[in-house]
Amino acid sequence: MAEINLPDVLAEVTEAFHRYETALTGNAVETLDALFWSSPHVIRYGATENLYGQDEILAFRKARPSKGLDRTLTRTVITTFGRDFATANTEFTRDGVARIGRQSHSWVRLPEGWRIVAAHVSWMEG
Repeated sequence: MAEINLPDVLAEVTEAFHRYETALTGNAVETLDALFWSSPHVIRYGATENLYGQDEILAFRKARPSKGLDRTLTRTVITTFGRDFATANTEFTRDGVARIGRQSHSWVRLPEGWRIVAAHVSWMEG
């Protein structure tokens, strides 16, 4: 049985998660790209798009608007399983938007560090 939420591993993933959030709201495309697994097997299901592989994800990031990205996170839950796998789930809201956003990540420790290997973003009515 994998050890759940080892303190040092939880701290590492939490730091990576916050680095992602800062890059996302600041539209730091290079950092966002670096935090995703550099592989054709990485997946990101967005609110309006399904992206397969690093190239599709990067193309989406480069083309999306860089305004209106600020958001407030709520109910963030990060869980680590052993030393090399974690999930991060959060809800978010944006000013002037009644819907509640949901985001989930699967993180894996790779030789280059913690990377998102699968992501999902969706909206639900508020």
